[in-house]
Amino acid sequence: MAYAIIEMGGKQYRVEKGDSVLVDRVSEDEGAKLSPRALLYGGDGGQAVFEGAELGKVKVEAVVAEHLKGEKIRVFKYRPKKRYRKTQGHRSLLSRIEIRDIKPPAAAKAATGSEKAPSAGKPAAGTEKQPSAAKAATGSAGSRSRAKDEQAKEGDS
Repeated sequence: MAYAIIEMGGKQYRVEKGDSVLVDRVSEDEGAKLSPRALLYGGDGGQAVFEGAELGKVKVEAVVAEHLKGEKIRVFKYRPKKRYRKTQGHRSLLSRIEIRDIKPPAAAKAATGSEKAPSAGKPAAGTEKQPSAAKAATGSAGSRSRAKDEQAKEGDS
């Protein structure tokens, strides 16, 4: 089954089609459609997509099912022998989203496969292979060692 890693509220979730996920509260109303950003797509064939160009084509469709509050959390601070006791608590605001569909990237590879790339052996029309001007100007390490060898030979003579 295809899955995706999505980002919602600065956190990452692994989702599949039909999953229901609790995330931090989203601003959309209940029943509204949203499209979270996919960070990774794992298809049925075992091929994972995590590159920018192909990943932009992955579409995750989700619907806000309900808004709710999380479980109450109690925070108790205590310092012994100081008469310091402080109790705080909070309930996180959450949203339940349901993943309706995960659409893989379109079959763009089939269209690019029909185009023929130039072979590596022959240069493209109108271009010729020429030595790099930068390499010729600066010289390489091999030419420096040859120059030193020539100077040593002249010194011996």
